[in-house]
Amino acid sequence: MSSHSKAPPLRRREYPYALFLLPGALAFLAVIVVPFLMNTGISLTHWQGVGSPKWAGLANYRDLLDDSAFWESFRHSLAMVVAMAVLPTALGLVLAAALFDYIAKHIGTRTASVLRACFYLPQVLPIAVAGIVWSWILAPENGALNEALGTVGLGSLRQDWLGDPDFALYSVMAVMVWVQLGFPLVVFMAGLQRADPSLHEAAELDGASWWRRFWHVTLPQIRPEIYVVLLWCTIAALKVFGAVYVLTKGGPGGATNVPSYFSFQSFFEKTQVGYGSAVSTALTVIILALALVALRLQTRAEDR
Repeated sequence: MSSHSKAPPLRRREYPYALFLLPGALAFLAVIVVPFLMNTGISLTHWQGVGSPKWAGLANYRDLLDDSAFWESFRHSLAMVVAMAVLPTALGLVLAAALFDYIAKHIGTRTASVLRACFYLPQVLPIAVAGIVWSWILAPENGALNEALGTVGLGSLRQDWLGDPDFALYSVMAVMVWVQLGFPLVVFMAGLQRADPSLHEAAELDGASWWRRFWHVTLPQIRPEIYVVLLWCTIAALKVFGAVYVLTKGGPGGATNVPSYFSFQSFFEKTQVGYGSAVSTALTVIILALALVALRLQTRAEDR
């Protein structure tokens, strides 16, 4: 009887990593891709939400290019980028450095943690609640801000902060700075914790001031966090809706209208569903293009 070497057991087939991504991919397909394609299809029609849509081709997009109200809302959106991305990033960097370098080291980490939580609190609040509270503060009659100005003898500075076209957009921007500031602060404080302290010590021994250490040592080390914050906050600014809806509803006279609210108006107030879909599709394409460009720039910076 000849002996045969026993064949090794068949290896269990290894499933590719893509299998574990399948649930997320299906959810992305169902929640993002399919609604976007449906919205794009509706944008090529004239439809009032009832009855059968009528094919319109690119007519809605041609009308969009000639719509001064849309371009005005887009300019307001750029102002929101300043209020929700540029200013919070700059202020968040300074505040994070102050909490990390001074308060945590000289007063205590617990105090720094409490202050960080206070700055982040507006991010936790529902935007509807925050908007209602700020509408009370900025109310023209008996509003907390106007009452405070009158109390300190600056009654001449009282304004209808949300009802005056000259002040409404700036008032909404100020509220959004308050809402958005906590996010970059928390991200930057996390980034500062991974920064190499020996570089700071060497720069300090060389006689570098705090500002020079911050500019030449700290910022280069937290550059990835800066890219993430700017991208995330810019996208949030371009699609901002809740604050505008609660505070001003795009008014007065369109002074605070933004593309997302402009699309909402076209959908539900004017029942121009096809046109509203064109607005939201154009906004989505702009956000995607911006995200791709930002990611490309970040990749190049990291390669360098």
